[in-house]
Amino acid sequence: MPASSHPPSPASPLEDDNLLPQILLRLPPDPSSLPRASLACTCWRNHVADPEFRRRFRLHHRRNPPLHGFFNGCGSLDFMPTLDAPDRVAPKRFSLKLDEGDGVCRPLGCRHGLVLIIVPKRLQVLVWEPFTGDQHRIDVPPGLATNGCDASRINGAVLRGAAEHFQVVLVAADGGVENRRAVACVYSSETGAWERFITTPLPNHGHASSLFLRYSTSVYMDHAVLAGDSLYWQLIGNFQGILQFDLERQRLDVMPAPVPIYSKGNCFKLMQAEGSGGGIGFLFMSNSDYIAQLWSRKIDADGVGSWVIRRSIELDKVLSLNSGKKENIRIVGFAEDNNVVLMDMLSGFFMIQLDSLQFKKLARPKAAVSCCHAFESVYTAETSIGGGHDGADLLQNT
Repeated sequence: MPASSHPPSPASPLEDDNLLPQILLRLPPDPSSLPRASLACTCWRNHVADPEFRRRFRLHHRRNPPLHGFFNGCGSLDFMPTLDAPDRVAPKRFSLKLDEGDGVCRPLGCRHGLVLIIVPKRLQVLVWEPFTGDQHRIDVPPGLATNGCDASRINGAVLRGAAEHFQVVLVAADGGVENRRAVACVYSSETGAWERFITTPLPNHGHASSLFLRYSTSVYMDHAVLAGDSLYWQLIGNFQGILQFDLERQRLDVMPAPVPIYSKGNCFKLMQAEGSGGGIGFLFMSNSDYIAQLWSRKIDADGVGSWVIRRSIELDKVLSLNSGKKENIRIVGFAEDNNVVLMDMLSGFFMIQLDSLQFKKLARPKAAVSCCHAFESVYTAETSIGGGHDGADLLQNT
């Protein structure tokens, strides 16, 4: 009797060269994910070491990158890590060696794995990619730093699309008494050139306390928030409001805020609005009651905008504060991809995730802090924990 023949067993998905990359692509974007996967076998290691796979991995997790930490925005460029081992990238990746003669430099913001730094002494901005070490120095467009404001009053943002090309948007407020205006200019790494100036008039006053009425309007040193197709900055001085730059329409606009942006005892932080509609929002908190209000801008059918409170958070209960002992809270940072705020208190630095309301205490930085810039990015430079493949141990084991 002939022996019965059985069809071959189907290959496991983990052995299928077509399915395996799709499975690996869906690993969490933690810095240790790919190094751990590479230890499974030679086949997995070959997949995760492929530059094309790592490019696809970064794009796949572009909207949910891990929060590596915060850069001090006060000119020290100190980095405050937020991840624990084995996901904490070694500090040397976040240490920038500046050129002799650069003077005091100040970060303007981080986005898409890039850091934008202004070098006032040279009238330049520096685009730095910490994970590759790449640097691009760009001269500030002629006229932006001489048209009623100096380089220290310039703010800006950097962003990068699916391609490797990046854009830099610089903004400033004209400090003159006559023809008060805000100015924006866009640089593209694809063309290597600045585009034309874009301007909009500035109102004379709005929600400014008497303390600031004598100061000309300026763009606050805090980072921009990207919401939808627009970048937003805070305006302070004799006009307190919000500056909007529409990236698609290349248009600059000013809108008032419904609460004082900069006033004693209050905290104001721009952020993406909650809900499916997106758009711009902000967090407003008074130290008198520790209640954080999350506002968003609502546009009606006629295109008219209005501000509404979406949610309130009792921070004293979230952080288990002693109700009998008052202490000031300052909101010094916001991570837009992770929806995390960074708060400075006498008892320490705290990160609060605004969806889950989970918090984490961080070590207090050595230098003074008034604003911090969140660095959120997918890190794929290593394929072995503790280094070895790329010649550096850039993931900390302890």
